[in-house]
Amino acid sequence: MGRSRQLLYVVAGVLTAPDGRVLIAQRPPGKHLAGGWEFPGGKRDECETPHAALRRELIEELGVTLSEARPLIRYRHDYDDRSVDLDVWLVPGWDGEPVGLEHQALDWVEPRRLMDHDLLLADRPISIALQLPSHYLITGEARSDGDFGRRLAGALDRGLRLVQLRMPGAPDVQVRSRASLAVDLCRARGARLLINGEPVWASTIASEVGAAGIHVPSRYLGGLKSVRPTDDLLCGASCHDRRELETARAAGADFAVLGPLLPTRSHPESAGIGWEAFGGLIEGLPLPVFALGGLGREHTETAWRAGGQGVAGISAFWSG
Repeated sequence: MGRSRQLLYVVAGVLTAPDGRVLIAQRPPGKHLAGGWEFPGGKRDECETPHAALRRELIEELGVTLSEARPLIRYRHDYDDRSVDLDVWLVPGWDGEPVGLEHQALDWVEPRRLMDHDLLLADRPISIALQLPSHYLITGEARSDGDFGRRLAGALDRGLRLVQLRMPGAPDVQVRSRASLAVDLCRARGARLLINGEPVWASTIASEVGAAGIHVPSRYLGGLKSVRPTDDLLCGASCHDRRELETARAAGADFAVLGPLLPTRSHPESAGIGWEAFGGLIEGLPLPVFALGGLGREHTETAWRAGGQGVAGISAFWSG
């Protein structure tokens, strides 16, 4: 029988500067994976809460005192000789100036540039989570192109920065027309547009109009490998259970949506899976996951506490 891996519980903090850059540290000589870059943190003692462990680690490693933090992502990473349960927190507030007290080099980096560093494999899901917002708009019905443009512009003006163009059953020419309109509106406001559909078809339209990526419905997850991981487009996936989540991750999806969480306008008779089941389904998965179904901005912190990236939706964001 093979030897079981040692399981380590680790907390990590992502210090964020006002300009959006985040702090990473280089592991010093003599440590496991020396030379690689990571987010500050360390082992959590059995008697500590994650928040208390993070506060202690930031004092010991950087000489700063934690003043504000919230959950970002939690997952498990397996090495040959050990498994790490990594509990990652976003840290927008602290007191003091970060200094490498363990003789580690420090660097402030834009989230989209993190992969240019030799970031540890275990930390790479964090780089994706940092590049995603907490709210994900899925477009709904519109009476005309003008109505569509007004609705999308309104949502973007309310702060939405990640948009999925979803037009099930619409003719290709209409999808392409609205995709082009949506890309212009998103680009003008610093938002990203994803095209919903079969992977090859959606990626073709995304490339034609200059969209940021694609979103793949669960029935097309089997075809996702045809465009991943060689394609550099951002890729989301719709999932309903753990099997689909693992399929999406294995195929190269950057993130997923999971639901429905609560009853929705379109399916008021469905109770939804609820927050406890949501947390259980994503537990340990190194993939940012948005909660979907009957949710709005008021559910954002609940999604964070359950381990999610945030909330996705049509009604709450599309209608205003």
